[in-house]
Amino acid sequence: MTILDEIVKYKIEEVRAQKKLISVEELKKSQYYYRETYSLKDFIIDKNKSGVISEFKRKSPSKGLINGDAKVSDVVAKYQLAAASAVSVLTDSVSFGGSSDDLIEARKVLQIPLLRKDFVIDEYQIHEAKSLGADVILLIASILTNDEVKAFSQLAKSLGLSVLFEVHNEEELNKINSDIEVVGVNNRNLATFEVSIQNSISLVDKIPSRCVKVSESGISEVEKIRELKRHGFKGFLIGENFMKTDSPGESAIKFISNI
Repeated sequence: MTILDEIVKYKIEEVRAQKKLISVEELKKSQYYYRETYSLKDFIIDKNKSGVISEFKRKSPSKGLINGDAKVSDVVAKYQLAAASAVSVLTDSVSFGGSSDDLIEARKVLQIPLLRKDFVIDEYQIHEAKSLGADVILLIASILTNDEVKAFSQLAKSLGLSVLFEVHNEEELNKINSDIEVVGVNNRNLATFEVSIQNSISLVDKIPSRCVKVSESGISEVEKIRELKRHGFKGFLIGENFMKTDSPGESAIKFISNI
């Protein structure tokens, strides 16, 4: 069983328990549920932005603790100041040390798209993301069927949420549908945890031309972004490179200014 399999296993139980605590009807009473959202696609292609999706992540299964001291509101405010196109916040608690509160705190200070990065396996989580102030949800191709991708992306669109559809290989590209506008290629091999931007480069021409293309993971140098741009990528998800420093926000400002 892979780490991703283990995450999905406990996520099913986690969502089941959450449903008993708060119904969808109660989620719809949130102050954020009916707010107008920001478009991930629009902000990535905005020439006044960097294309960078800066991530707030405390820990990961592969790296363990990355940064246990950073305050989410301080970090994401500086991500925004750095001209990030969007901010990603991990809300999974078991493997990544995140929480729904982190997302809410980020929402309070951002005027750019906010991605709730979690493992969506149920429509409930999409309503939950909207109620927490997210603009974007992550759908991971490898843990969803074609029917689930279609249903989840349609629901997200109906709620005004953007979808970042994450793939790891060519086969998963077959799950893309007309409601998906942004496709992310994860450069991390889920079996070996090796990371290489060559995974993005090998898949770029197979992604529908109408989709905005995002490269995820393993981006630690400005030259890598320049290379990815030459191959047609517009978005670049960067988390650990900033979060492993003492001041993630300042690191993002310095890095993005050199793009």
